[in-house]
Amino acid sequence: MGTNVRDWFVNTLADGRKGSADLVAYFFLRAYRLLARQGGLGLVATNTVAQGDTRQVGLDQLVSKDFTINRAIQSRSWPAASANLEYAAVWGSRAKINLAVPRIVAETEGDIEVERISTLLEPGGRVDGNPTRLAENAGISFQGCIVLGMGFVLEPEEAAAWIEADARNAEVLFPYLNGEDLNSRVDGSPSRWVIDFYDRTEEKASDYLLPYERVLRTVKADRQKVNRKALRDRWWQYAEKRPGLRKALIGLEEMLVVTRHSKSVMPVRVQTNRVPSEALVVFATDSYADQAVLSSSLHQTWAITYGSTLETRIRYTPSDVFDTYPRPHPTTALTQAGHMLDTGRREIMLRRALGLTKLYNLVNDPAITDSADPDVAHLREIHVELDQAVMAAYGWDDVPLDHGFYTYRQMQRWTVSPAARVEILDRLLEENHRRAASQGVVGPTGNNEGSEDEENHE
Repeated sequence: MGTNVRDWFVNTLADGRKGSADLVAYFFLRAYRLLARQGGLGLVATNTVAQGDTRQVGLDQLVSKDFTINRAIQSRSWPAASANLEYAAVWGSRAKINLAVPRIVAETEGDIEVERISTLLEPGGRVDGNPTRLAENAGISFQGCIVLGMGFVLEPEEAAAWIEADARNAEVLFPYLNGEDLNSRVDGSPSRWVIDFYDRTEEKASDYLLPYERVLRTVKADRQKVNRKALRDRWWQYAEKRPGLRKALIGLEEMLVVTRHSKSVMPVRVQTNRVPSEALVVFATDSYADQAVLSSSLHQTWAITYGSTLETRIRYTPSDVFDTYPRPHPTTALTQAGHMLDTGRREIMLRRALGLTKLYNLVNDPAITDSADPDVAHLREIHVELDQAVMAAYGWDDVPLDHGFYTYRQMQRWTVSPAARVEILDRLLEENHRRAASQGVVGPTGNNEGSEDEENHE
């Protein structure tokens, strides 16, 4: 409906708060303005109402005023086979509600009574507020390259033939890693190759005859149809080349990558001599200590809480998840735990021909007992030891983790107990606020999604 309506949403309904919020946030803000002083509302919503910018623009602002959430469904499958989607529901009031009156949160196991419901639409902890991006995490996490043109992609046999025909073609041909390869292939290796002229001029690109001819024939025409002039003019280059990522990887032979949409949220160590697709988030580090931290239940819970979802899969958004995550200082125990996970898991996957997703489906399946599958039992124990090493690195050994099969955000997995989860999230948020304050940052920073200059944000 145009810029005028968007400006009205932001400046009138949201009091000037900007962000990539879904429309549902503005429906809540408008409904709140229509309430009498003792009025209440109950609305069915998309489940993004409790996620990311949509939560910050909508529910966060309402609760900061005089709105109390007294009942919530965070995410539930729509009760009709014709629609594959998740919905949320929020009940609340402007009237002051006695603290003795229980609040109700709908969980998978049934309704539970809580003292407070957070804007995440789950039982509230003792710490309020949202996490802030930390300077220490800047320039480490990146979305992969946006190629924009399937003509860039080719089969391994064709890439090999081109290199055999002209050895110089190896300078612009690379293995192309996507999310499906990472999650489904036994060794997480790329199944295809890709032409990558990076920032070469068209004249330089044309020196590579076979790759250039392919892109000229299969990409140029489609690129002329896109809206951005820069993409039409430099049709032989990627839509997003990620120069910051490439610079950050200089000197590294390995990197950590995670699929942007997944259930496991488990980073994998891969070689840097490949082009990561936009379906991946890349961490420019080869540290086994970082691998331990990013593979822990702590980081996984943080990602589930502060990321967003696609159906029941987690959408890993670097700006909301990694940039805000207060990593502990590396320790010898963390390095050992990361190395143990990497080598132990790799051995199981190769020996049993299991991809990452299939392996963690087994790990997170309560029907598979430790005695029935020693490999699964071993990997579960590795994750217990890894979580303990991460907790020790923070100095939080006093929190009982009580690993088991628990459901959080409609996802059942082998992880820490609900009580440990709430305490961990509180402590991580406190640590985030402490570090942000020491950097002189007040409140959450804005989202720069899609910005070429801020490419380490999704």
